[in-house]
Amino acid sequence: MKSNIVMIGMPGAGKSTIGVILAKALNYQFLDSDLVIQEKEGRLLHEIIAEEGLDKFIKIEEEANASIQAERTVIATGGSVVYGEAAMEHLRKSGTVIYIRLSYEAVSKRIGDPKKRGVVLREEQSFRQLYEERCPLYERYADIIVDADGLEIGELMEKVKSSFTNRENSGIIN
Repeated sequence: MKSNIVMIGMPGAGKSTIGVILAKALNYQFLDSDLVIQEKEGRLLHEIIAEEGLDKFIKIEEEANASIQAERTVIATGGSVVYGEAAMEHLRKSGTVIYIRLSYEAVSKRIGDPKKRGVVLREEQSFRQLYEERCPLYERYADIIVDADGLEIGELMEKVKSSFTNRENSGIIN
């Protein structure tokens, strides 16, 4: 049963912020998958990455997301969740995946210094390259794409909510 809403997108897109408000508006639970990872590992995300490396972190992230069991929950995922195919297939089976899409300029402005924000880049990878690498993956997994450029938090939440409820009411959830 696809009773969840799964939020995907770049860091800074507003997944967690919108997710909390959306959960309240729909009378859903809220779950931040980054917190699930930290709880399972007993470490902060940046500690996992520093100690295990990026590839191992992505594996840990995939396992944690693939194990989420929830109903009527808004799930805010980390920006790198789309690297884990098993996790994304699991999340797609249990919910409607909504991609919060922002232009590179908007994401870059919100993030500021990616290193200070905890955005993990591979050696020699720029933030723009990371953005360009991830966007096609977000689009591939999304059931709904919501353009967020220029929207305030409340406007974005309403746009996400109406996109979800219109889709749910039309019976087109796939």
